[in-house]
Amino acid sequence: MKKFSSYPFKRWALAMLFCWPFALLAQDDALAPVSRTYALTNATIIQAPGRKISAATIVIKNGLIQSVGKGTAIPPEAIIIKADSLFVYAGFIDGLSRTGVNKPKDDVSKERPKDPGNPTPERAGITPQNDVRPYLNPSEKSLEEMRGIGFTAAHVVPYGGMLPGNGSIISLGGSSADAMIISHKNSFYSELTPAERAYPTTVMGVMAKYRDLYRQATLTKNYQALYASNRAGLERPSSDRILESFYPVIDKRQPVFFKAEKVLELQRVLILQKELGFTLTLIEVKEGWDMISKVKASNAQVFLSLDLPEEKKDEKKTDEKKADSVKRAEKPKSAADIEKEVLEKRRTDFISKYVGQASAYQKAGVKFGFSTLTAKSKDIPANLRRMIKAGLSEDAALASLTTTPAEIFGLSDRLGTVDNGKIANLVISDKPYFNEKAKVRYVFVDGVLYKHEVSEAKKADANAKVEIEGTWSVTTVTPQGTAQSTLIIKKEGTVYSGEIKIAGSQLPQPEKLTSIVLEGNVLKIAYSISIDGKNMDVKMDVIIDGMTFKGNTTVASETFPVEGKKDPKF
Repeated sequence: MKKFSSYPFKRWALAMLFCWPFALLAQDDALAPVSRTYALTNATIIQAPGRKISAATIVIKNGLIQSVGKGTAIPPEAIIIKADSLFVYAGFIDGLSRTGVNKPKDDVSKERPKDPGNPTPERAGITPQNDVRPYLNPSEKSLEEMRGIGFTAAHVVPYGGMLPGNGSIISLGGSSADAMIISHKNSFYSELTPAERAYPTTVMGVMAKYRDLYRQATLTKNYQALYASNRAGLERPSSDRILESFYPVIDKRQPVFFKAEKVLELQRVLILQKELGFTLTLIEVKEGWDMISKVKASNAQVFLSLDLPEEKKDEKKTDEKKADSVKRAEKPKSAADIEKEVLEKRRTDFISKYVGQASAYQKAGVKFGFSTLTAKSKDIPANLRRMIKAGLSEDAALASLTTTPAEIFGLSDRLGTVDNGKIANLVISDKPYFNEKAKVRYVFVDGVLYKHEVSEAKKADANAKVEIEGTWSVTTVTPQGTAQSTLIIKKEGTVYSGEIKIAGSQLPQPEKLTSIVLEGNVLKIAYSISIDGKNMDVKMDVIIDGMTFKGNTTVASETFPVEGKKDPKF
């Protein structure tokens, strides 16, 4: 596949390709409530890390946990769910994501401003006065996906640049944006993200601008306080929504949630915090194992990323490789062989430290939650198991999903444990959650029941016989939303041909498929698109299961989940 070195072009081209109308898939249906009272009986209840009750009952009424324990009385109006052999946990809390948040469409025609050294605040990415609520979408597909792995609440923030806006804690359910809000304006969200083609164009520029805004806000706030105490003879202070957004931070009533993935970003954020004195929460930390002592000394709260590097595949044919290495042992290694071994060892060591980071923070006595901003929902359960295998205790992992984020967000009286009076946010699995074979069966969000049908994923079968010719409705989940396209495959003799039409895109004509390969039930197709005179390769790799398929589409090194359904008329 042809690769382009220009990241801005890739973003622009993907926006052009994926500027599709939102055609959201139907969510898993919340069960119609005959009653708002439920009783889960004979369950194993993990009330909190280290607190477990076997063969117990939970009663939920009007969105709250009414009672928990053995011998609990069941109200006559309760809908009874026999939870024999099921495991109940407090619903998980995501420390940072954009679950349920609509992404504004990219302005692909954005031009360089006339005065790039003095752009508008919006162009510079400075919109701290923004509120995430106008962007919340209770039908957004990611809500269903995150509920499906046990998350019931999340700290969400708007899209944007260095200062996108305020974050809020939301329920991953609800019929409206306002109904989703648990706690409003919990964070002053910040990034070290430069603006495009305008100041600040560098990370150092972002830091300078951040200092300048913070100090301006401090001076303006002090002057407003002076004016309020004695207005006579003083010029009326002007109103500035951007500077006023800093006031709760200056007063330490609102923490700064600063995204800091890598070591250098952590160092720079800690420098800003030390200079300016704000209350700090470090989020989406990915490579912070060498910074543990400094993070601990800063008293910053921490959310580690649940996005892990791809796991190194186990070596197959180990015996053959050993035998081959014995044959080559007599030959001296070339410089290229030595360099390859050194690089491979560095990569292995890096992944080991990355996956073991949570364990290192636990051993250092640093409490942390987890964030999912860049993680794929389907990878999260496996990534948690990888962390546990690397030394993180199961109790610490559970605390990082429940009690610790509840404490950080000041919501311990409402979320984080399975106790009387708490919001009925629960996740129920058929095995202990961290078991590799565990499946989420039910989720409660604000006392609303969501049932998850568990079906085993279809596996590749080289001997399977499938029919692919016909018309397929294709759904792709992208950062711009859920997009629709139509795939048509024809067959003449043993040769396949076809085309794909992307609904609502900037590509008015169907694109011809350049490659169609069917191996058993595995279908691989490829085609190219041309945007602004540059070609981009698109590849789709799916597994056919009767009249449906599931898999991935890759565009310019970006991979998205894809599903298809065949038109039965064919």
